[in-house]
Amino acid sequence: MLIALLVFLFPLAYSPGPGNAFFAAIGATRGLRATVPALAGYHVATFVVTTVIGIGTGVAILEHPVFAKVLSAVGSLYVLWLAVTFIRAARAKGEDTTDAAPMQRIGFWDGAIVLLMNPKAYYIIAVMFMQFLAPSASGNATAVLVITAVFTLNNLAAFIVWALGGRALATLFRSELAKRWIDYLFASTLLGVAVWMAAPLFN
Repeated sequence: MLIALLVFLFPLAYSPGPGNAFFAAIGATRGLRATVPALAGYHVATFVVTTVIGIGTGVAILEHPVFAKVLSAVGSLYVLWLAVTFIRAARAKGEDTTDAAPMQRIGFWDGAIVLLMNPKAYYIIAVMFMQFLAPSASGNATAVLVITAVFTLNNLAAFIVWALGGRALATLFRSELAKRWIDYLFASTLLGVAVWMAAPLFN
């Protein structure tokens, strides 16, 4: 079951997606160390949400489309705001002044909010449990926790890989002009994440 679960999760975690883009952007523009607080927030939230859905009490959110739309709207606006901070950082790099605004710090709660305000993550988790948690085990806390731990750790590993990839890209282009355009590139990526999170609003 664990092997099948990992095969199921691998393309979800390692292929391009909102979480990957978010952490690749932070890694590229601020370094791997700067991703640690957001990684912690995202994956603590992942563990809690996945456990709650696994034991059945969180599935109710999937039955309330209005609430899901509210989550989509708030999450999309929040990621849009993060994208704006990258654009401001890029513009600051192009200014010959020491008075430029400091780069916005992305911390624990930023990572947590990206997960909590993404209703599509809730659906993915629910589908995972429908596939890999036998009905007879739905009340089995051990089974739920094992699946939750595998899901969370697999995502964590994938996001670290993407953050390192973003940092490697930034290392290849060390000039100030290149760094400025990398900020713009990942700001655009976050704008795409915001649009992706807003998609349920139009369904």
